[in-house]
Amino acid sequence: MYIVEGNIGAGKSTFLKLIDQHMSNVSVALEPLNNWQSQIYGQSLLTNFYQEPKRWAYTLETLTLMCRIKEHLNEQMLQKPLRIVERSIYSGNYCFAKNGYEHDFLTQLEWQMYCQWFSFLTTKCTKPKGFIYLQTSPDVAFRRIKKRNRLSEKKLTLAYLRQIGQKHQAFLQEKKDICDTLKDVPVLTLLCDEEFETNNTQLQQHIGQLEQFFKETV
Repeated sequence: MYIVEGNIGAGKSTFLKLIDQHMSNVSVALEPLNNWQSQIYGQSLLTNFYQEPKRWAYTLETLTLMCRIKEHLNEQMLQKPLRIVERSIYSGNYCFAKNGYEHDFLTQLEWQMYCQWFSFLTTKCTKPKGFIYLQTSPDVAFRRIKKRNRLSEKKLTLAYLRQIGQKHQAFLQEKKDICDTLKDVPVLTLLCDEEFETNNTQLQQHIGQLEQFFKETV
């Protein structure tokens, strides 16, 4: 199992849909956004978080933790070597929840509780074969978010994207303050400021890099 990571608006879902179309030997699993983006619980938890982060951060982070651990366990049971999953329990912790704690969206107690659950649940996880990091500047990501115009993202700010972007850099490129078991997991960084959905040359370049990454790590 491989995991594609990147900031909000990096193009992860678009990338995986294109990989599904162009690489017949690869299967993909998209992020279950409806669990926190739609009215599945009578309200959009993502919208609530962007409007009142201190009130809703712990609720949102524990829900995404639960959903992603279920997804990870299901995926590792499939035992498909060329399977790419969108986002993970790891970026949920090292990027989103950690950022929430550092910006006082989570209290000290909430952060400690979250970390205890994360530590316990990840002992059941087989580490991925590799991470595929779609590296995108926050400004480009912000423009893409505005263009797609999702209701749940109306209150999302450029400042927040910059925070999450920095956390992805620390997690995937610097491998700073992450668990030892992840430090040797290889990372393929794809530069994704250029549009690849409508630029076939750019897409084929990404596919070529991905194919080489599979040869080196599968």
